[in-house]
Amino acid sequence: MSLRASVDLNLTPLQDNYSQPIKDFILRLRNCDFEVIETPLSTQIYGPYDALMAFLTEEIKEVFENQNSVVLHLKIFNKDRSHYQADF
Repeated sequence: MSLRASVDLNLTPLQDNYSQPIKDFILRLRNCDFEVIETPLSTQIYGPYDALMAFLTEEIKEVFENQNSVVLHLKIFNKDRSHYQADF
């Protein structure tokens, strides 16, 4: 079984018109072959580790090349947590 990963992303452009770069980034993530879940605070993406990291490397590079100043918060889990349900 191949290693799967869960990635939590939060893009923060440091500019006045910050919403459009966020929307563009999320739209590109939506068009991938991975499972994408959007929350009010972040976007989560799930899939096979190697393919997911290769995809995210290209997407992050594009954002960094096209924005003057941006911060990307990234959390990576070594399991697929897409079906997580709180038990409390």
